[in-house]
Amino acid sequence: MDIRLINIGFGNIVSANRVIAIVSPESAPIKRIITDARDRAQLIDATYGRRTRAVIITDSGHIILSAIQPETVANRFVISKEINDD
Repeated sequence: MDIRLINIGFGNIVSANRVIAIVSPESAPIKRIITDARDRAQLIDATYGRRTRAVIITDSGHIILSAIQPETVANRFVISKEINDD
């Protein structure tokens, strides 16, 4: 199994193999997921105090907050996959 790492901003990196979804934090259900993860001590805030623009949900139940757009994170997944496939 290949381990692919994706930069989610400010030098923070996540394992691409563990990511289930990358979503926007604007909706009420996502805000509830963030609150629940904070209560369970499974929230990782990688925003460095900036506004949360992407919420990354992992298969372990951890929720990661990122200050870059969900589209940007998704593009990094695609680019990383293309590089690894060559």
